[in-house]
Amino acid sequence: MLDAICELETEDHLTARTTYSVFKFQQLSDDDIERLRQWLICPACGGKAYFRKASKDGKAACFGSRYHQADCIEFKPSAQKSREEQDAIEVHQQLVDADALMIDFSRKPRRHSPANKVPTAPSASKTAPTSKSSSISESSAISESSPVPVASSMDAQVQESKTDYQVNTAACTTEKRVPSQGLEKLLHSLLRGTDLAKSDLWVYTDSERKYRWRAKNLFVNFADADPLDNKPHMYWGTISHTDPTMSWLNPADSKDIGIPIDGIKQSLLAQFEIEDKRCFEGAGLILFGKCFWNKEKTRKIIQLWNNDLQRIFISKLED
Repeated sequence: MLDAICELETEDHLTARTTYSVFKFQQLSDDDIERLRQWLICPACGGKAYFRKASKDGKAACFGSRYHQADCIEFKPSAQKSREEQDAIEVHQQLVDADALMIDFSRKPRRHSPANKVPTAPSASKTAPTSKSSSISESSAISESSPVPVASSMDAQVQESKTDYQVNTAACTTEKRVPSQGLEKLLHSLLRGTDLAKSDLWVYTDSERKYRWRAKNLFVNFADADPLDNKPHMYWGTISHTDPTMSWLNPADSKDIGIPIDGIKQSLLAQFEIEDKRCFEGAGLILFGKCFWNKEKTRKIIQLWNNDLQRIFISKLED
């Protein structure tokens, strides 16, 4: 389990319930862990739970329970839930062990649909941009104290200002290995509550390691998207629904944001094996793009960077 509820009785004989992720709980002081660990319960069925610290041989910290109800989802988690939790643990460990992380936009997502399933839409690989130069010229650098993006050839709807950018020349010359991660596991880690979006970890957005960001400046939940920011980000969250023509995605995290996909719809549907509108509902989403107002300034628009399908990932809910 990645989450557990701590039930404590207050001085007024009321029950105070606090939900902890395992990532937050293990950051508590040793005294607090010892004080709270006996009051943990499963968030699904209420069975008494335990906390197990990370081991010296590399096993991650976790919650667990020997008292799950037979029908508890935590007792028999779905394959998707188990994968996402393992992804979150893997990324969290990288946050702990590494000084920096590289986003591998070209990493192919895992396929979980039946092997004999054949997508009906045309292959996305023939239409998705793969230019190596675009991954460099359209990446952005953010310094810890003064975040400033590179000017880009973004869609004509975005009016770019000409600004300087900061190049990490030290990182270009170092030979130190930087671990990489694809969008799929990064999204799952964010959805499952890791500290990635709050971390000071350096994140590189190009393979040459010229452009880097603090993770806390790069990863932005849809609810916190700011059209006045004028910088690209890795926006993430979940999808509520799409319009009748499947031309716009509407995040569940914010009611005033729209993500246009009409220009890439067929390739997007093929790449993520999306057959109908229902596939979008409740799906996780991460993309590299920019946020700006529509003409009437009544709705925020998040535009995928250069409509590059390598810079977006959709994690569908499995039936």
